[in-house]
Amino acid sequence: MSYDMVIRGGAVVDGTGAEPVTADVAIKDGLIAEIGKVAARGAREIDAEGHVVSPGFVDLHTHLDAQIGWDNRLTPVSWHGVTTALMGNCGLTFAPCKASNRALLAGMMETVEDIPAQAILSGLPWTWEDYGDYLDALETLKPGINVAGMVGHSAVRYHVMGDRSFADQATPAELDEMRGIVDQAMARGALGFSTNRYEPHKAPDGRSIPGTFADPSELVAIGKVVGARHGLMQAVGASPDVLKAIADESDSRVLFSWGVGPEAGAGQASAKFLETMCEGRDMTAITQVRGTGYMFGLQSGLPFGGETWAKLREMTLDQRLAAISDGEVADRLIEEARAKTHVPLKNVYYLGDAETPDYTAAVSDNVLKLLERTGEDFPTLFVRLSRETKGKALFNFRMFCQNLDELGDLFKSDRIFPSLGDAGAHVSQIMDADWSTFVLSYWIRQRGTYSLGEGIRRITSGPARVMGLKDRGVLAVGQRADVNVFDFDRVTQLRPEIVHDFPGGAPRYIQRARGYKATLVNGQVNIQDDEHTGVQAGMVLRHVS
Repeated sequence: MSYDMVIRGGAVVDGTGAEPVTADVAIKDGLIAEIGKVAARGAREIDAEGHVVSPGFVDLHTHLDAQIGWDNRLTPVSWHGVTTALMGNCGLTFAPCKASNRALLAGMMETVEDIPAQAILSGLPWTWEDYGDYLDALETLKPGINVAGMVGHSAVRYHVMGDRSFADQATPAELDEMRGIVDQAMARGALGFSTNRYEPHKAPDGRSIPGTFADPSELVAIGKVVGARHGLMQAVGASPDVLKAIADESDSRVLFSWGVGPEAGAGQASAKFLETMCEGRDMTAITQVRGTGYMFGLQSGLPFGGETWAKLREMTLDQRLAAISDGEVADRLIEEARAKTHVPLKNVYYLGDAETPDYTAAVSDNVLKLLERTGEDFPTLFVRLSRETKGKALFNFRMFCQNLDELGDLFKSDRIFPSLGDAGAHVSQIMDADWSTFVLSYWIRQRGTYSLGEGIRRITSGPARVMGLKDRGVLAVGQRADVNVFDFDRVTQLRPEIVHDFPGGAPRYIQRARGYKATLVNGQVNIQDDEHTGVQAGMVLRHVS
């Protein structure tokens, strides 16, 4: 027998939590056909000696719903071993959507997730009204990786209630209509339903988005529809009591976002709280893999106020570099910045000037400590480093997960997965889409928080189960051949940078990876030696009740 592909001699980590074993992996017709000592040849072979062979990584929290319209390679996550991405998080989706509501849904995605509305409106085909037709439209885009989606509360509520959806409670008839829409969406392939109860998430007119103030009984009622189809309920900003009510009364899986503070003992306390809250319930939390919140530098956001800074914001990077190289302009910028710096420096960290950014500084090793060493103030340091690095210098404002020691303690809980990269969202503010590579390079290799087998499980079969996927997430005969081959000793993320490749030239951060010899999607090579091959073998994964 011959195979389409044989990956030979790698350290196979199958995604179940088991530790590596040396084996070959044979692939036929997009499926894993044999694991072990494979005698037959493949039409194509990959020498994986000295490399880890794992399932493709599963990203539980993306907002690629818009970007897929103009970037079917789905970068940056596809550079980082992700072969399956879940969209439709946080209650924000583009379906259901009447033609008259497109601008509103695009506007909410812009104000909540920092995805330019004009790019959304011009970059998507908008050939749908209901959620099933939206998934049909995604299939025509031929994504490079697998994508799946949930139907969002904001879109459903606005579709049914119009302007009343922002603040009013649904009538029984409106709730029945919403339940019917969600049921139909799942019948056509939605994996579940997402909701958002975080009040600072605003629509363009300043109101909290639809669903924020919905009575919890509305979520439970919709959750019963989702549970009847064995689906997923995702929530952001929901209280523990609301999350438990959904889980207890709907019989659905519940996915929610979590975090940890910087205080000593916060990680252990948070892990214990999670264990208690989730006990006896199919509830899973996800959190960021490092300190994050806002990344800035000369090439991107500028955290200073003043007339000269306002002019600088209107310039290209080359023009900004020329401006700060002018002594008089630099002096004005520094003086204005001393009066108006908009980030608390105790939570700001310099990412360094190496090829690989430094995300792992101790909580006390902030920019204030750097200023003590250099004898400068922050505006002077910012201008100097920007000039010396030709605008590549970046600073990370850790709004969330400031202390990696505490985050490591939180990760010891089996109830939480490292994730929450927010790929496709906040595109000019953060860059966490490399989360899977950071898990490999830091939490497994450098820190040892996870063994290799357990760490791979946390980013493959664990999240695949949460999504309800039964044919992905592990390397086993008969499973879909989503596979990574990577150099464990070398794999890492590279320096983030701003590019202007969204429709209309809108800016976004990207971040490349190093160490991925191959990423296979449905048996075809999507990434080879850290570069895209041009293959578009991804699928739109649909829920099957």
